[in-house]
Amino acid sequence: MSFLNSQTSTAISDRPRAQVLIIGAGINGIATFRDLALQGVDVVIVEKNDFVSGASSASSHMIHGGVRYLENGEFRLVKESVEERNGLLKIAPHYVKPLQTTIPIFSTFSGVMAAPLRFVTHKQGAKHVERGAMLIKIGMMIYDAFSRDGGTVPRHEFKGRTKALAALPLLNPGLKYTATYYDAAMHDPERLALDVLRDGLDAGLHARAANYVEAAGMTENGVLLRNSITGEEFTFQADVVVNTSGPWTDLTNTALGQPSTFMGGTKGSHIVLDNPELLAATGGREIFFEHEDGRIVLIYPLKGRVLVGTTDLEHDMTKPIRCTEDEIDYFFDLVAHVFPTVPVDRSHIVFRFAGVRPLPRHDEEAPGFVSRDYRIESRPLPRTGAADGTLLSLVGGKWTTFRALAENLSTDILTLLGLPRTVSTEGLAIGGGRDFPATEAAHLVWVTAHGDEVGADRAAALLSRYGTRASEVIDFLTDPSSEPDAPLRHNAAYTRREIEFLAGTESVVRLIDLLLRRTSMAFVGAVTTPLIEELALVVAPVLGWDAGRRAEEIELTRGILIDVHGVDLAPVSSGSVLTS
Repeated sequence: MSFLNSQTSTAISDRPRAQVLIIGAGINGIATFRDLALQGVDVVIVEKNDFVSGASSASSHMIHGGVRYLENGEFRLVKESVEERNGLLKIAPHYVKPLQTTIPIFSTFSGVMAAPLRFVTHKQGAKHVERGAMLIKIGMMIYDAFSRDGGTVPRHEFKGRTKALAALPLLNPGLKYTATYYDAAMHDPERLALDVLRDGLDAGLHARAANYVEAAGMTENGVLLRNSITGEEFTFQADVVVNTSGPWTDLTNTALGQPSTFMGGTKGSHIVLDNPELLAATGGREIFFEHEDGRIVLIYPLKGRVLVGTTDLEHDMTKPIRCTEDEIDYFFDLVAHVFPTVPVDRSHIVFRFAGVRPLPRHDEEAPGFVSRDYRIESRPLPRTGAADGTLLSLVGGKWTTFRALAENLSTDILTLLGLPRTVSTEGLAIGGGRDFPATEAAHLVWVTAHGDEVGADRAAALLSRYGTRASEVIDFLTDPSSEPDAPLRHNAAYTRREIEFLAGTESVVRLIDLLLRRTSMAFVGAVTTPLIEELALVVAPVLGWDAGRRAEEIELTRGILIDVHGVDLAPVSSGSVLTS
């Protein structure tokens, strides 16, 4: 049952060698780890913060084919993306679901003459011309050719103004058409990544992982690793070192004594709104459109909230990554453009987040046209007193293509090691997607079979949250040797035993890990100071925290939620665990 609780820096330092060391546990690093582990490779992955806490935690929660990449001429990427999207709907059905997407269109012919020029130049400062219906229609027809998966994905649909407003009456009445097609929603990105990680760890003791372990430098004997919490340092040897630290790739290479200028990531921010009127206005669809500045943006119903994003701004990776007030004003402007009668203001924001895309260096190329494709850079990694190794750096990559990217990167690594590929991950179910009930009847059977112990509603909620791995959670909740379970006082959607399960089996190191990545409490605006205090009390015995560590974690968590995510939290009460 315990799959991550023993994966600490000690598990790495006690055996400080492997064939492959992966630095950076975002989705692409984790997927590469899984692929290699399934081949039987002795592989270790480390992450300086929590698993999936960097760029991979700041996505738009979509698995998409990249219809707009057609304008960049990235046909290979579009083809791979839609194939991987269709595959993830099958191998990760617990977290990846079909998503109906509608584009509002305000002109007919606009952009037809400008598109070829935009395709050729891609330069900063180029005059923007809105994409009209004809251009979008051409794009949709090409997208259908790539996307339909033998007919299982519906064709796109064009509607005129009257029918469009009948379907979505609060859309801007100035539109002329809508185009509707299907992509996919990714409800819980961080949990999907943890499932991928667990698949790798389940392959055997040759696969090890540790969060809060950073690559601090290079010594004559190997990579210097440092525990981010305790400061403990040790040297680790590997034949191949793989840098999958995303937008921080150049900084990691510099730390390894191999300076590079591969990266040129741009910042993308999002806000999460608790606005029932806007949620209803979307009709359950993602609204995906072009703002007046040419940026593709989205309004996306998710978990009873509305996600709005995203921006595309240059960013210095040595600076904090934050969603700014100017970006929020930009989001309100775009919502007003699409749904002009729906009031939206700052009181509706329950969460905000920002991340930097791991894009390649792009110099004068406009951010929106920078390639979303990926490449792998290779160079020798000299080591005094030992044979030279190889440093591979991943440049680019995105959520949709993580499985295919990992397979390509792993194949390169296997070639360096002189090993054959023995397992393909294509079509291989991920985590709780194995045997996931695909029909309403199968869903009812699963819920009924597991509902005897926790109740049908609770079984259904856990299935939605963990996929078929919910059966392990239910076993833990109903262990007769433990105290009876009970809902949390400050968030009845979770129970005390469920939080204990997450803390004890999913490598929770800091309290913020639980709120941001093991659950979606913060994302939906369900976090309060009393809840933070309650969770600290629940996990303290599991993680061995004393009163001082509890107080430290509460303050750290509050600080991150307030400063980084704009969450409005009351001060700690005088009778709280901080003062008791």
